[in-house]
Amino acid sequence: MLNTDVAIIGGGLAGSLTAAMLGRANIDTILIDPHPAYPPDFRCEKLDGAQVELLKKTGLAEAVLRSATPDRESWVARFGRVIDKRPGDQQGIFYAPLVNTVRGLIPDTVTTIYAKAAELTTNNDNQHVTLSNGEEVFARLVVLANGLNISLRHTLGLTRTILSECHSISVGFNVLPTRRRSFEFPALTYYAESVRDRAALLTLFPIGAVMRANLFVYRDMHDPWLRDMRTSPQQTLLALMPGLGELMGDFEVEGPVKIRPVDLYATGGHCQPGIVLVGDAFATSCPAAGTGARKALTDVERLCNVHIPRWLATPGMNAAKIASFYDDPVKRACDTFSLRKAYDLRAFSVDASMPWRVRRLIKFLGQYTVGTLRLARQKFGAHFKTGRSMPAATKPGGIL
Repeated sequence: MLNTDVAIIGGGLAGSLTAAMLGRANIDTILIDPHPAYPPDFRCEKLDGAQVELLKKTGLAEAVLRSATPDRESWVARFGRVIDKRPGDQQGIFYAPLVNTVRGLIPDTVTTIYAKAAELTTNNDNQHVTLSNGEEVFARLVVLANGLNISLRHTLGLTRTILSECHSISVGFNVLPTRRRSFEFPALTYYAESVRDRAALLTLFPIGAVMRANLFVYRDMHDPWLRDMRTSPQQTLLALMPGLGELMGDFEVEGPVKIRPVDLYATGGHCQPGIVLVGDAFATSCPAAGTGARKALTDVERLCNVHIPRWLATPGMNAAKIASFYDDPVKRACDTFSLRKAYDLRAFSVDASMPWRVRRLIKFLGQYTVGTLRLARQKFGAHFKTGRSMPAATKPGGIL
């Protein structure tokens, strides 16, 4: 029978980050998860610039970024044409190495128990967790970070409301160039060419020595296209995005094609004494919109830097305390942004109505304009760096 201030159920990204932050803050913590090393899982595979800035607030960014691969520069393309080459701000890392890197940053003062939480009872003062190995944990607060696992929900009276079933499908695979050593682009974002394709975009980015591909589509899980993507990924991808071949050249798909559907859901009945939900345990986000890691990082940063220290400073753990986390304006803004972006990206990708046709036109014209200006600035600057001669009208002082 173990006693602690905080018991964390679930050792994925959100749970491991929480354990590392609380341990470094000298808060008595126990992490409960059945896996000594987090197993391979097709989830978040890169962090963008905004997510890296959030990671810095956890104090763990430096070690995580050492394990990631920066993309340096990202090309943006559609219809086989590059419309922008923007500075890279993304870090590629597979989900399991990401989680295991964070786990390696958890201080030894944090007790880790490799078991499942079998039963959980909560009240205003003391929470009781019964584990699958027979051990019992008593804690002032339980952080539920077990993602999509629903085993404890019914006993707690938690409900799950599906907002959008099979909202999007993520497809992941590795690509290799043939007859050459590397692709021309450091990283590439390629947008779907027609709303009839029911696809959002393809991103290609480096993870170590691998070029990773993430494709996001809006289809039914029974769609034969998914079977074709598994069995003939190269041909199916080029049929979906014909202009992509101009940029990729000859390539082959290496390894298995992983497919993951995502439902958007929200949890109800969550404002209870003694327990707080973070990450996917509270609400899911759409991987196509790229907001999943942002939601998890925001939840953990606000919980560990703001709320848990306040809660532990006074007796009890009533529902009013817990509600302050769900009402946190930073968290609420992030949750709202994630949900809105999920619906907006789907409509942007598949809605053929005039308002969305106009929005697509404006977006791509804007990207093309920005890309053209960026390229012009790069070429203009290269003249000065290399000392090449320039037309008199463009040289400093060339016009009299």
